Amino acid sequence: MELIGKRLKDDALHWSRSFKETSAESNLFIDNWKYIIAGFVFQYIHGVAARGVHYLHRPGPTLQDLGFFLLPELGQDKVYVSETVFMFVFLSFFLWTFHPFVFKVKKFYTVQIWCRVLAYLVVSQTLRIFTFYSTQLPGPNYHCRPGSKLARLPEPDGVLEVLVINFPQGVIYGCGDLIFSSHMIFTLVFVLTYQKYGTRRCIKQFGWSIAVIQSLLIVASRKHYTVDVVVAWYTVNLVVFFVDKKLPELSDRTNGSSLLLLPLSTKDKDNWTKEENHKLLNGNSVNPADRRPRSQSNGKNLEDVNINQVDT
Repeated sequence: MELIGKRLKDDALHWSRSFKETSAESNLFIDNWKYIIAGFVFQYIHGVAARGVHYLHRPGPTLQDLGFFLLPELGQDKVYVSETVFMFVFLSFFLWTFHPFVFKVKKFYTVQIWCRVLAYLVVSQTLRIFTFYSTQLPGPNYHCRPGSKLARLPEPDGVLEVLVINFPQGVIYGCGDLIFSSHMIFTLVFVLTYQKYGTRRCIKQFGWSIAVIQSLLIVASRKHYTVDVVVAWYTVNLVVFFVDKKLPELSDRTNGSSLLLLPLSTKDKDNWTKEENHKLLNGNSVNPADRRPRSQSNGKNLEDVNINQVDT
C-alpha cells in the first residue's frame, strides 16, 4: 500500500508539472504566435523559390570539384544514406525541444527556442534564395544531368502551377538551388542551438561529428558541389552569431529562481551591472526588490509579464 501511495503521488506530481508547463507554454505561444507562424510560412516561400529556380535550370557538364575528386561516388542506389542521417538529426532535435514537457530539468521554453531557431532559418534561407537566383549552376545530382527528364521543368501553364509545391517529390528532385546547401542550413542550425542550450557535452560532440559526416555524404552523393557545403558552414555560423547579437537572451530556468518570461537584452544587463557596482562602491546593499522595472521595445513594463512556472 505504501508503494502504491508513493507511485500515485509521483504520478500526481508528474501531471501537475505537465499541466503547469503546458499552461506556461500556451501563454508564451499566445504572445509569440505571429513570429512562429511567420517562420513556418517562410518555409513555404523558400520551397516556392526553390521550385521557381528549377524552371531556370539548364543541365550541363558537371563542374570540376575537389570534393568529387577526393570522395568516391556513393552511387544512385545509395542516395538514401545522407537523407537518413538528415532525418535522424531533424527528428532528434525536434524531440529534444519538447523535453521540458517531460523531464524535471528545464533550461528553456519550447516556444522560445523555436522562435530563435526559426529566426536563424529565415535569415539563412533568405541569403540562400538571393544566392542561387544570382547564378544557376548545372546540377551535379543524377536527375539534374543531361538526358534526365527531371533536369528541366516544362513551362508552367500559370502562376498557380509554380505556387503548388509537389511534396516530397518536388523537394527531393529539385535542381538549380545549389549555393548553398539547405540540408546543411538545418543541420548546422540544430547543432549550434544544442551547442548553446543543450546540457550534455557528449551529445554536443556527437552533433558536430554528425554535421561533418553529413557534409561528406552530401558531396559523396553528388547532391551538391563542395562549395555549397563550405559556404553553408561559414554563412550559417555567422548568421547565428549576428542574430544572437540582435535578439535578447533566453531565460535560464536551471537556477531555480523566478525568472521573467521575456529575457533582458545585453544592453539592459550591462546597465544593471553598472548600477549594482555603483551601489556596492558606495557601501549600499543590492536588493533585488529595489530594482526598477525596465521597459521592453514595445513600451510595456516587465512587471506586466507573466512569471515563469518554477517546479519545486
